[in-house]
Amino acid sequence: MKNVFVAKQEKAKVSPQQQERALIPFDWWLFTVVIFLLGIGLVMVLSASGIVAEQSYGDKYYFFNRQLIFAGIAGLCLWVAALMPRAFLYRIHYVLLILAFFLMIITLFSTPINGARRWIRLGFFSVQSMEFVKIAMALYLAYFMSEKHELIKSFWRGVVPPTLVTGLFCLLLLLQPDFGSAVVLASILFFMCMAGGTRIFYLLLALSSAAGGAWLLAVSAPYRMRRLLAFIDPFKDAQDTGYQLVQSLLAIGSGGFSGVGVGASRQKMFYLPEAHNDFIMAVVGEETGFLGITFVMLLLAFFFWRCLRIVLGQQTLRDRYSAFGITLIIALGAALNLAVVMGAAPPKGVPMPFLSYGGSNLVATMICVGLLMNFSRTVKPCSG
Repeated sequence: MKNVFVAKQEKAKVSPQQQERALIPFDWWLFTVVIFLLGIGLVMVLSASGIVAEQSYGDKYYFFNRQLIFAGIAGLCLWVAALMPRAFLYRIHYVLLILAFFLMIITLFSTPINGARRWIRLGFFSVQSMEFVKIAMALYLAYFMSEKHELIKSFWRGVVPPTLVTGLFCLLLLLQPDFGSAVVLASILFFMCMAGGTRIFYLLLALSSAAGGAWLLAVSAPYRMRRLLAFIDPFKDAQDTGYQLVQSLLAIGSGGFSGVGVGASRQKMFYLPEAHNDFIMAVVGEETGFLGITFVMLLLAFFFWRCLRIVLGQQTLRDRYSAFGITLIIALGAALNLAVVMGAAPPKGVPMPFLSYGGSNLVATMICVGLLMNFSRTVKPCSG
């Protein structure tokens, strides 16, 4: 498959010193749309979590206050990432990968929550290591695709190494178990290889192998098979395995064109599980209707257009692959979350970037935004 990122005129290397001299202002349009999305997320977390928070903690602002703290920490992380020297970021990609590996190992020995070991408990909050593994993997794959691009068409030297590294992290995720995050990580590898110019035969082979592996995992674990069957026909078992998806569809359907009003959702009143987290878009659909969902989709579309501009405007392969990988993390999260909420994919526990409650996802997402703003300073003038 042809490498879509390599152009003939880009054979010459651009030194870090040349890039420093050519810096332009940050992409403030990108930053503005992120602020809008974050604001909507805070409002919806407050609306969706108040009832549950008051019953569980005696404070209807419990989740909202925590999300505000997470947003403050995430904002600081955004600016650290935006101002970080590019050369330093590229020197530590292996360090980040090793740290991510140890975080995953530590997670396996953590206290299980709802039958899964996905969180590391740190005082009054928990860290979900997978959110930061995605960033480390994207930067590593960007390094491999750019520095080894002449080998990318070779199976043993261009396909096997990144596949083994990604496969190791996917295995650790399946041990938690966290099938949804393993799918996200494998998808990042697939799209990075596609952009990098991996032969189409190898991509099809990987896709068929992944599909076969996913099927074996589904049939080997009864709860996964129940989820798959519930996804196919959730109303067949609406009180058990299909309950969450049915409630999500009822919430979206109840919203109609303009919604029932912010704060007036009925499904969030102990009917829809994870209303303030993975299924927050169902509450958005119920309270703001088609108009609200459309507005959020337009904001996301504008955000990804700015990301595409940043990716295509980079002057070096590594910058371009890095920006692409970081964009993939947010894009896959948004696409998979919407697919689950609307019944187009089995439930996977993937939060909606910017909107869902959760510190780890919000901090990791804002780090990605900070890195994209960092890359926005080296966009070629002719790219938009």
